Amino acid sequence: MSTMRNGRVALVTGGARGIGAAIARGLAQDGMSVVIADVLTKEGGETAEAINASGGTAVMIELDVTDSASVDAGVAAARERLGQIDVLVNNAGWDQYKPFVDTDEAFWDQILDVNFKGGLRLTRVILPEMIERRWGRVVNISSDAGRVGSSLESVYAGAKGAVIAFTKTVAREAARAGVTANVVCPGPTDTQLLREVAAGQPGGDIVLERMAKSVPMKRIAQPEDVAVAVRFFASEGAGYITGQTLSVSGGLTMA
Repeated sequence: MSTMRNGRVALVTGGARGIGAAIARGLAQDGMSVVIADVLTKEGGETAEAINASGGTAVMIELDVTDSASVDAGVAAARERLGQIDVLVNNAGWDQYKPFVDTDEAFWDQILDVNFKGGLRLTRVILPEMIERRWGRVVNISSDAGRVGSSLESVYAGAKGAVIAFTKTVAREAARAGVTANVVCPGPTDTQLLREVAAGQPGGDIVLERMAKSVPMKRIAQPEDVAVAVRFFASEGAGYITGQTLSVSGGLTMA
């Protein structure tokens, strides 16, 4: 891992494990100081320690994206530890497989609160300082479910579709200030969350096998595959790219 810091600070929600941890590691390799913002403090601390041990710079900040007071406090703590936030990665997400007719309003609220409103809360706190400094990168993690739909993920797909539309609008509003906003849409990705969700279905292992078979590359993504796309959007050189949606799906979606 590079020990050459580039002076940028990145905050990654849901950075404790899975895709978020891979993003945090990747941005640290690119020379950024990284804030791992998550409710999973033990796993997040371990991820931060591993980055620091490899020559990078990372801190763990406890932050619940569904709680505005927690977001405010977490961002303030992050600024105190590492300084202004240049790159925001809204990665925190959650889902359960259910037919829409089996869902209720409490479930809808939970899905929307984590997958859509969580990103709204972070962006509302951090975007103004990016606009003021006339530099910033917002990278929102959506899902191919939000582009093409996904059986048993109706509300999640709706929330992730909202993330795409929200990001495009932020991109328009912030473009003249030199702030970009882009979306990365993972396809099926080998994370603990995916395995937990699949395990809740009959024949959980078969669910994962079917996912892999449906992908032209015949495998599901690794978290590092998704991190590469985020690292690109967060880079110094991607300043003229905004409002874009990039799928990382092994060819599963080609639209």
